[in-house]
Amino acid sequence: MIIRILIYLAIAALLGTCQELPPQLEQVKTLGELRVVTRNSPTAYYIGVNGPVGPEYDLVKGFADSLDVELKITAVESFDQIIPTITGGEAHMAAAGLSVTESRKERVQFSIPYHEVTQHLIYRLGTGKPRSVEELTDGRIAVMAGSSHVETLESLQQEVPALDWSEERSAEVADLLMSVAADEIDYTVADSTDFNIIRNYHPELRVALDLEMADPIAWAFPADADDSLVEAANRYLRRTKQGGRLARILERYYGHTDKFDYVGTRAFMRHYERRLPRYRDMFEEAADENTIDWRLLAAMGYQESHWRPGAVSPTGVRGIMMLTEATADYLGIEDRVDPESSISGGARFLRRLKQRLPDSIKEPDRTWMSLAAYNVGYGHLMDARRIVEIQGGNPDAWIDVSETLPLLAQRKWYSRLMYGYARGWEPVLYVENVRTYLDILRWLTDREQREQERKGGTVLAQEDGEEAPAAETGGGEDESQAAAVD
Repeated sequence: MIIRILIYLAIAALLGTCQELPPQLEQVKTLGELRVVTRNSPTAYYIGVNGPVGPEYDLVKGFADSLDVELKITAVESFDQIIPTITGGEAHMAAAGLSVTESRKERVQFSIPYHEVTQHLIYRLGTGKPRSVEELTDGRIAVMAGSSHVETLESLQQEVPALDWSEERSAEVADLLMSVAADEIDYTVADSTDFNIIRNYHPELRVALDLEMADPIAWAFPADADDSLVEAANRYLRRTKQGGRLARILERYYGHTDKFDYVGTRAFMRHYERRLPRYRDMFEEAADENTIDWRLLAAMGYQESHWRPGAVSPTGVRGIMMLTEATADYLGIEDRVDPESSISGGARFLRRLKQRLPDSIKEPDRTWMSLAAYNVGYGHLMDARRIVEIQGGNPDAWIDVSETLPLLAQRKWYSRLMYGYARGWEPVLYVENVRTYLDILRWLTDREQREQERKGGTVLAQEDGEEAPAAETGGGEDESQAAAVD
């Protein structure tokens, strides 16, 4: 701490003399910390169960580590505070999903782009889809103050002078999308990354128009500073792109958001209210005993059986967690359709698969691969990892393994592998679906917790007394779990 104070004093002394300040990169290394301004958003930075997460956080944390300095994050309350925080000297840079615009270039300097998005105009299903900008003049439009969406609307206003909107300082994109879903406003503008995540919570949201295509996203730095830190950032971003780390970060947060099923999502929300309360305590207890997030276990249960204890697939797997007979025997389970036994067995089996994976596989890839093994079998997963190695990829990265799993259905590959043919596209879809359900469960339970804190009470579980049907198609191949026990 004393050294840190002395460093601050040394730089302050330079400011009080005629001596030229050292380059910004040298200042960062001297201070021993990289000060970054960002925003609370699923596409930037937020506090997860195990600490800070988010695509911008993961990326900028890697940059700070490459400089061998600590990362100091400041999350501002409104989007229009981001650039003033940089220009005011309170941060070295911004990592907040900023679009590169001409007006922003006059105030800050940008790194090379590391991602791109499409700006969507969003409306609510059933309210009438606008076909042109001219049709928006009678609607209520709200966007985030200080966002590039304001600049997009200003550009459109030159062609359609009657176009009008409000700029919200206290709202994030998610808040505005929720307002559209609640019919409080008619339209908002959202980047494709935000929309693809939020639409799973509000499936009635729809894209009316694409307002800006291939909008580049980059980090921002003070315009009046030297470019030493920007150049260091550009070198880092090029390395992360060439080394595949950037692709893995983007896959972690966005890889499962491209596919969307309106009917399926609406059904999930109903089942969350009506079916899950009967089994929630069982999921929580089994997850706690096996050190698993109960919401992950519940997401698996929904993908497997839609939380129906009597579900049976054509291949003979049964119960909420769709256990094969061989897996049930292995786990010592006598009744696969008993909800508590099935959920407990599924949790224990997932934990054992996760433990069996090579230590070189880190989170979250370790979880995604254990899910794939649960669905298709451990042996087939290992075969897919071998294909990745043959192709020169990273067998410890889910993004690479997910691309090779479908190859298990091609003769030129499965004829060369130990475990042979498999419907390799199924575990990829399985993992994508579980990740989507997990995201929705996290959002619902977080909202539930906020409501409890606000009311100071407990939210009672709702039940409707539905009878579970006798059979439903389940999730994996009949040999999948048995192969995982080999």
